[in-house]
Amino acid sequence: MAKLVVQVLDAADLMPKDGQGSANPFVEVDFDGQRQRTQTKTRDLYPAWNETLVFNVADPRNLPFSTIEVSVYNDRKPNEHKNFLGRVRISGDMVPVSEGEASVQRYPLDKRGLFSHIRGDIALKLHVVHGEFSSNQSPPRQQHSSQQQRHEHHESAQQIPVPEEIHTNHFAFNKNEYDDEINHEKKKKNKEKQKEVRTFFSVGTGGGGGGPGHGPGHGHVPAPAPAAAPPVATANHMRAGPANMMHMQFPGQKPPPNFGLVETRPPVAARMGYRGADKTATTYDLVERMHFLYVNVVKARDLPAMDITGSLDPYVEVKLGNYKGITRHHEKNQYPVWNQVFAFSKERLQSTILEVVVKDKDLVTKDDFVGRMRFDVVDVPTRVPPDSPLAPQWYRLEDKNGMKTRGEIMLAVWMGTQADEAFPGAWHSDAHGVSPHNLANTRSNVYFSPKLYYLRIHVIEAQDLIPVDRSRQPEFYVKISLKNQSRATRIAPARGLNPIWQEELMLVASEPFDEFVVISVEDRLGPGKDVCVGRTGVPVKRIPQRIDSTKLLEASWFDLGRPSEWEEEGEKKKEMRFSSKIHLRLCLDAGYHVLDEATHFSSDLQPSSKHLRKQSIGILELGILSAQNLLPMKMREGRLTDAYCVAKYGNKWVRTRTLLNTLTPRWNEQYTWEVYDPCTVVTVGVFDNCHINEKEESRDQRIGKVRIRLSTLETDRIYTHYYPLLVLTPSGLKKHGELHLAIRFTCVAWVNMVVQYGRPLLPKMHYVQPISVKHIDWLRHQAMLIVATRLSRAEPPLKRENVEYMLDADYHMWSLRRSKANFNRIMSLLSGISAVFRWLDGICMWRNPLTTILVHILFLILVCYPELILPTIFLYLFAIGLWNYRFRPRKPSHMDARISQAEMAHPDELDEEFDTFPTSRPPDVVRMRYDRMRSIAGRVQTVVGDMATQGERAMALLSWRDSRATSIFIIIALVWAVFLYVTPFQVVAVLFGLYWLRHPRFRNRMPSVPVNFFKRLPAKSDLLL
Repeated sequence: MAKLVVQVLDAADLMPKDGQGSANPFVEVDFDGQRQRTQTKTRDLYPAWNETLVFNVADPRNLPFSTIEVSVYNDRKPNEHKNFLGRVRISGDMVPVSEGEASVQRYPLDKRGLFSHIRGDIALKLHVVHGEFSSNQSPPRQQHSSQQQRHEHHESAQQIPVPEEIHTNHFAFNKNEYDDEINHEKKKKNKEKQKEVRTFFSVGTGGGGGGPGHGPGHGHVPAPAPAAAPPVATANHMRAGPANMMHMQFPGQKPPPNFGLVETRPPVAARMGYRGADKTATTYDLVERMHFLYVNVVKARDLPAMDITGSLDPYVEVKLGNYKGITRHHEKNQYPVWNQVFAFSKERLQSTILEVVVKDKDLVTKDDFVGRMRFDVVDVPTRVPPDSPLAPQWYRLEDKNGMKTRGEIMLAVWMGTQADEAFPGAWHSDAHGVSPHNLANTRSNVYFSPKLYYLRIHVIEAQDLIPVDRSRQPEFYVKISLKNQSRATRIAPARGLNPIWQEELMLVASEPFDEFVVISVEDRLGPGKDVCVGRTGVPVKRIPQRIDSTKLLEASWFDLGRPSEWEEEGEKKKEMRFSSKIHLRLCLDAGYHVLDEATHFSSDLQPSSKHLRKQSIGILELGILSAQNLLPMKMREGRLTDAYCVAKYGNKWVRTRTLLNTLTPRWNEQYTWEVYDPCTVVTVGVFDNCHINEKEESRDQRIGKVRIRLSTLETDRIYTHYYPLLVLTPSGLKKHGELHLAIRFTCVAWVNMVVQYGRPLLPKMHYVQPISVKHIDWLRHQAMLIVATRLSRAEPPLKRENVEYMLDADYHMWSLRRSKANFNRIMSLLSGISAVFRWLDGICMWRNPLTTILVHILFLILVCYPELILPTIFLYLFAIGLWNYRFRPRKPSHMDARISQAEMAHPDELDEEFDTFPTSRPPDVVRMRYDRMRSIAGRVQTVVGDMATQGERAMALLSWRDSRATSIFIIIALVWAVFLYVTPFQVVAVLFGLYWLRHPRFRNRMPSVPVNFFKRLPAKSDLLL
């Protein structure tokens, strides 16, 4: 007899049902009148069962017409009803007929009814066994590289039993023997719980799980799995094998899910209610206070000469224990000025004596001692902002014996926090090993993106052009350049010396408008042979701005100089008696918002003109606290990670200081932004600083990124969570650690914020005079390049790799993984509609007679009183929204690896996603991907064709293409028209409703007459070649 084997592995992100934010889930599987269930996992929204359920298959030929229903329930008290957590219905024709074809699949949980609140998914593995089912051996453990073993996911608390192996070389099945082996396995597992064991296993391969075997037959060493064969181009290109999911188990504890948020309660002043806090708590209340010893070395005077020549090259050395900071030295200056601040972390103070030493720089011999000052750290005063800065004082230098000597130095020494204004530009003891040349790359800073404008050039016509070759018809076109941007018109339709184009081109310009727009007219002699026949330049400063789209600026004529005249210097240019001319209309469209990031997660939607901007509606406060469990990014160099954060909202960028050589950095820096639109997104990225050494060509490595939408935050509430830092690489999804953030959105204008929800997302100009999608993508790329170029000139610079990662520069590129994610998003939206139709189908089929009777009564009431239909609908929407308030999200939104299809992405799909454009892969790989693309496009083509067929059949009702069908339809339409004229509407509605809700014994399984008639109508599919 054949057996159906259902391996229930785990579930993720289940709906809490016990009233305490958790659930006690178990799985119940129904097949062909047989019902089995798993064990109950107590208080676990990410349960892992790893149990195998076996069902008898009476007739394998009927299996494709059967349905396997897998339901997840919340186990309540014995006398209470169990809660529904979701279900999955799997058709029998989707079950593999052998274990070799089976693989782990994750199924999203579906609703049972219209009022069900379901979320999450479940991992199952199904296949058919023909013969005896044995569980005395475990499947072989798969081999993994050492690199993969460093990135295991911490998901299991106790040792999870490994999925049993199914043998197909026997033809008898003993159910009692199977139950005895399961009980023996449970006893053995309870004994092994006392041992401290760390087990690695893999789920998702064709061979099943890994790890040590269970059962009496376990005594052999499992053989390693064979290496995977290289990808081969086949016809089934859409089926991708599941990726290996690595897990690490720790006995006695179960950490939270790897890719989820972890709520925290750090000791910040905002959560403590300012009890016992000082003034710092009022402005710097989202981070933990960190105390620093600040030393401000201002200047010195009357220093003694130390060289034979009577000169002095002074510099200052500030020492506190093993930490030593050095100022720059001045050549031959006895009155130097430094104005440099040093900050020593109070947590790492190694001494109570602060020593400030003035030395003379010598290139050959040892630096000479000039004088010093010593301070006791205990006696240093404390300064708390917003107090005024501590005034520096003159101190007389002392020699090594403590006697006063010649020379004075001006210093200011105080104890402060990170809220001090000297904190961002100070030398920090954390960066004591960095050279002075690269010290600026470790400091925190605030940046502002340049103000961008769309430059619109309307090319109208040209006159009196001089062709290169008069014996041929010229092919003139206009080329416009602005710095690195270049656009060209089409070749003029009229081949003459006075061409007309009437074409608009758009570029991106940035303040302070110190550039020229170069307009040149080119003559195309042949492929790749273009000759310039005239050129002119217009300063961007002289181009007028346009705010109102209804007002067109006047066009102007510009002289076109010949290339030889253009190359001459300004003083040597001769006065032109005759020149060609071009007619242009130029303007800076200040009514647009220049997009430098995708509109789906944009942080700024304000127009370029300050006169069109609205008032702010609130304040966004972000506290970057710390990070934990970072991966070492510089193992080859013998270092750990030099991490820093970059946050972007609106046109304001912030960068934290770099903490060197640590996997648990603590920044505790707080920043503030003005909010103009609640439907915006703040982005925080973490990078590894690769510019603290002398390698200038190195690029900062990406550690992870977090995006938070402000509209999902409650006002005046403080959110403190650990966010997972996920990075998608060609080898798969990797978690590089967790970022600890505190965020608060404060609204100062409630009326303006409510009104904002009714306003357009973008400024008015985007809708009155829209820009095509093709041009928007090109302009967005150019805007990103301008922002990256401008920010890379700052000190410390924000490199291009930082800007590209924060702005998602490659978001528009093709990705099969992202396409699958978007398809699943559409299917999840349609699942609600399908649930409504299933509920209606249940009403029509009288599955619940009481519910069907109540629907009949409600239907009759609405037919008799049609004025109650709309109030009932809106009251229902209000009730549903009020009911869903109980299940509102309590955590801010973050990047979801499951929705992004990143956990189970196929390696070849990731390799294609990270491929360059144009491709750099071998021809065989490109051919295989092309065939896969053709397969996908073929399915899309079929779906589009089916949709077109249904529409053409509807159009064929009155087109007389099928004269008999059209005659039948118009006669039936006439009969219905007469019937509806003489019959009241309520009677027709009641008759139609009662017929639609009739009992199943009055129904026929065959399609109805209208459906048969519609399917027989002609379409244009038979006209295609």
